[in-house]
Amino acid sequence: MKIRELAQHWEENAKGRLTDTGYAVHLDVEAAARLAAISEMYPKRSPEELLGELIGAALEELEASFPYVQGQQVVATDEEGDPLYEESEHAIGKTQYLLKAA
Repeated sequence: MKIRELAQHWEENAKGRLTDTGYAVHLDVEAAARLAAISEMYPKRSPEELLGELIGAALEELEASFPYVQGQQVVATDEEGDPLYEESEHAIGKTQYLLKAA
């Protein structure tokens, strides 16, 4: 989910599965004020729920921002016959850490 989609998500009041793991997060004064304002805008959501969804959306966008790094081996060809290369270990490493965690 993209960060810009969160407001609509909150309006619809859908809830995802939550883990039992808790995290303590210290916010700077400006971020805390923004969170308080968002909490007032969406009173059906707790600040913790809002933070969890914001962090989840930010992590998805971060993963999507990792650049594609072409590897050496051709793994397939596209419909025009052009080679498709495996992803480089350098790019895979970043993505794999996130995928293993998910």
